[in-house]
Amino acid sequence: MHTHTLSGDVLALLRTALTGAADRPLVLLGNFEVEDHWAKGEAGLPGIVMPASRVIVNRMDECALLLAGPDDHVVLKAAPDEEYLRYLGGLGLALPRILTVATGQPQRTVSEDAVADPRLVATLGGLVATGAHLWPHGVSVVEERLAELAGLPLAAPTAAVCKRVNSKIYSRLLADEVGLPQPEGTVCRDLDELDRAIRRAGSWLDAGRPVVLKDAFGVSGRGIMVVRDTRRLAQLHALIARRARRDAGRVGLVMEEWLPKRHDLNYQLTVDRAGDVHFDVIKEAITSDGVHQGHRMPAPLTEPQHRQVRSAAAAIGRRLAADGYFGVVGVDALTTTDGRLYPMIEINARNNMSTYQERLRRTWFGPDTVALARQYPLRLTRALPFGELRALLDGVLADRPDRPGLVINNFATVNAASGAGTDFGGRLYGVVAADSAQQVAALDREVTERLRNCSATVAQS
Repeated sequence: MHTHTLSGDVLALLRTALTGAADRPLVLLGNFEVEDHWAKGEAGLPGIVMPASRVIVNRMDECALLLAGPDDHVVLKAAPDEEYLRYLGGLGLALPRILTVATGQPQRTVSEDAVADPRLVATLGGLVATGAHLWPHGVSVVEERLAELAGLPLAAPTAAVCKRVNSKIYSRLLADEVGLPQPEGTVCRDLDELDRAIRRAGSWLDAGRPVVLKDAFGVSGRGIMVVRDTRRLAQLHALIARRARRDAGRVGLVMEEWLPKRHDLNYQLTVDRAGDVHFDVIKEAITSDGVHQGHRMPAPLTEPQHRQVRSAAAAIGRRLAADGYFGVVGVDALTTTDGRLYPMIEINARNNMSTYQERLRRTWFGPDTVALARQYPLRLTRALPFGELRALLDGVLADRPDRPGLVINNFATVNAASGAGTDFGGRLYGVVAADSAQQVAALDREVTERLRNCSATVAQS
């Protein structure tokens, strides 16, 4: 097996990794938070999902427009704003063909909508003759079912393989196996392992070291609990043990020491069908209470740390390949306040936000560009057309590769919750790029201020 650095046509390289051929068309599905399906029936931490948030996340399906090429298809929950499509075309991106579901239900993923749409399934079946493969954001039993109904081969491993390697328990055991440094901790798969972990965590708390409990299939800040006192630990122990006894003694957690973090990091690698590992990119991850908010590029690492990350990526990719996985992999990592690097906190063997930014990064931004990918919150009282948003951001939108500014890479999430009532929240996803971190920060402040005014203007109208 070999390790390569991804270069050249990112779409051709991805197609080759996923399907074995550089010219095979793909059908993309942006079924974000596929972890919800992997977590079904698993013994994890109690969690709450806010319906309004799910509605917005489900419209992140539109991110796939910037990853697909002109010979590909993207399945969406609803047709994009025509002005937004013209905007993307103006960036010089050759857009894919768009297929929409007949009845998109806000609480369902695009995959769930597609499975329930016989006409769309038949249309997808008609693409079999072109050699098309179905490429979901991540593969659960829902995407397997869609592929089966349409007769399309998956550009991905089975749902069982994808689920297995996405478990935080798998990540921790893999790090132990290949010798990657990781926080002190242990996996909890049954009541005995849970009891031993609780005793160990108690000694950390007595020494003033916080403890983190992680659901094996948690995502986006859900399924993570930081514990700072023994009383709270005892309460969680009782709760988890009680649930486990009702479930044949099963537990699905990782318990670790909470590290004094300096920087969150995220890097991407791609494992091809032959088992070769391609290192793609590393970025600083922006998080808030464990929830991903965006990326900064380049990552604040020394050259030795870069080498350490690449070495870890090669080891992770080889192990994933041995377990039958191929495709895009995102790995969360971090540095601590005392300068240590932990090159794998967890594995996300699926597409990541970085995946959807790669085409932009390689065609729009220069090698010395500083960039900030983030989401901007909005509070609205009516749907906001893209043309109106574009006018409000006039002068800060980048209209050519050598000009600093904002590139919008998802608009559907702005109005996704507009049917929820007279007052709703939205998100605008974009990448701010310039020649320096100072320029990026100034542009980001300007965009934030204009969007705040935009929210106020829409509310008053």
